[in-house]
Amino acid sequence: MIILGLDPGTTTTGFGVIEASSKHIYKTLDYGEIHTKPKIPQQEKLVEIYNDLTKLIKKYNPDIISIEKIFFNKNPKTVISVSQARGICMLLAGQNNTQIVEFTPLQVKNNVVGYGRAEKKQVQYMVQKVLNLKEIPKPDDAADALALAISAALTSYHD
Repeated sequence: MIILGLDPGTTTTGFGVIEASSKHIYKTLDYGEIHTKPKIPQQEKLVEIYNDLTKLIKKYNPDIISIEKIFFNKNPKTVISVSQARGICMLLAGQNNTQIVEFTPLQVKNNVVGYGRAEKKQVQYMVQKVLNLKEIPKPDDAADALALAISAALTSYHD
């Protein structure tokens, strides 16, 4: 099963692609970030995200797309722009008939570390160990996306 984890944002969207052959056996296929230029109009950013994610989906043909749920943020502008990026992720999943699973940051931490209030460094360390990577995946948004993919794998298998 191929899982694409997405940590949506309009300036930076993290992605992580893993192959899960069981609940505990994973192979990292790809990870990184989609960057948009900070000063371009919002609609241009969304088009860039759409185009780059379309290429990723065509390349890996994921069975599941795992997306971070929005949590309340004190900055309404941030919530709105992240919601728009999430909408692009969901649109692409729908266009490609791909199952979507969503997780809050607390759920991801609980799934990956076993503690919902774990610190970001703890999550990154566990992502490295679970995926048998030589080093902690960078940048942070990519590590978060891999954690989302792991969460989907852990909750998709019932063995």
